[in-house]
Amino acid sequence: MAKCDQGYNCEICGEPVKNIIESALYLRYVLGEVQLHELFGAPERHLHCDHELSRYIRHEKYTHSTGVELPDPEAESERIERVTRGYERLREVVSQGIPITEYPLK
Repeated sequence: MAKCDQGYNCEICGEPVKNIIESALYLRYVLGEVQLHELFGAPERHLHCDHELSRYIRHEKYTHSTGVELPDPEAESERIERVTRGYERLREVVSQGIPITEYPLK
């Protein structure tokens, strides 16, 4: 069965990643860390399973997993701001139906 027929399972917990708002892969795409052609073959993770990325999100709609060490806001403010902006963009593209080629932050 083709991967697209199976859906995308989290490489950490094995459960399906049901939408892009919970996708670490799509957040990395929005941030410019993954190219469009890589989305279809790169491993997927839930944001809550990808602690290294999700710990930088500061948004009222995102709850961190218990035990996740959050970075020092002063030392890593630029990364926190960028990843949070990426998460906000991810929510925006879903709610507004923006084409996938326009997802990345400018």
